[in-house]
Amino acid sequence: MRRRTKLSQLPLNALRAFEVTARTLSFTRAGLELRVTQAAVSQQVKLLEDRLGAQLFRRLPRGVALTDEGQLLLPSIVGAFRSLTETLHRFEDDRYQDVISVGVVGTFAAGWLLPRLANFRKAYPRIDLRLFTNNNRVDIAGEGLDYAIRFGNGLWHGTEATHLLAAPFSPFCAPASARKLGRPADLKREVLLRSYRDDEWPRWFAEAGLTSPVIKGMVFDSSITMASVAMQGFGVALLPAPMFQHEVRRKLLVRPFDAEVALGDYWITRLQSRKPSSAMLSFKNWLLESIALKNRNSVDP
Repeated sequence: MRRRTKLSQLPLNALRAFEVTARTLSFTRAGLELRVTQAAVSQQVKLLEDRLGAQLFRRLPRGVALTDEGQLLLPSIVGAFRSLTETLHRFEDDRYQDVISVGVVGTFAAGWLLPRLANFRKAYPRIDLRLFTNNNRVDIAGEGLDYAIRFGNGLWHGTEATHLLAAPFSPFCAPASARKLGRPADLKREVLLRSYRDDEWPRWFAEAGLTSPVIKGMVFDSSITMASVAMQGFGVALLPAPMFQHEVRRKLLVRPFDAEVALGDYWITRLQSRKPSSAMLSFKNWLLESIALKNRNSVDP
């Protein structure tokens, strides 16, 4: 019982002295960072070792080295201080600030979300939104995300998926390349840039009433990268049309044909086991309302 009491009363200063010493491997450098003497750091570490009943460092002629026990303890202490720091940062300006972590497929982030983030910040200044872009491969639980915005059919195991918007795919190319294209069949003699989903071009050709050629060449895991290559005139990219309207308006990309194919939609997903916080609901509702507003404006006369 006494052992449990001792461990429940571990001093914060001693834990901090251990963390900094483990990172710098020097009582002297730890003292400089903590603005105390080298002797004070050593004393705090010795106090912690006595409380735990284990030696955490080997004292060397120049500095220190972690023992096996120290190596075992370090990740938990580092994680605890990181979590504490992040929580305290939420109280900036004497007010609590919510944090939301969202994984976003890069095409949606660049083509839709980023241009509207200022509106979200204005509407919800107390929500700290943290975005992590990906190529549509994401592990919500493993990456500690509140939401993941994905492209697909909405069926991901263990998740709740809410539909955001459709994004039919069409060919896009540089203006100079478009001038060589008179009909969809002309694409068969062009370099067709492709993604890791190898059925996309065959499905588009089928939608256009044509037999697909054999698709060869470079494979991209990002529509953004593929669009950049197309803008430089190195081929024709099959892209989600709504995500590249900015490039079309700037005449960096041209859509030579109207034929399009539905390959999936964008969804906002969360783990079914994760109860949404009020901040999460605010972000999701803002996203849905912004998309609905954009859709209304696009059909208004």
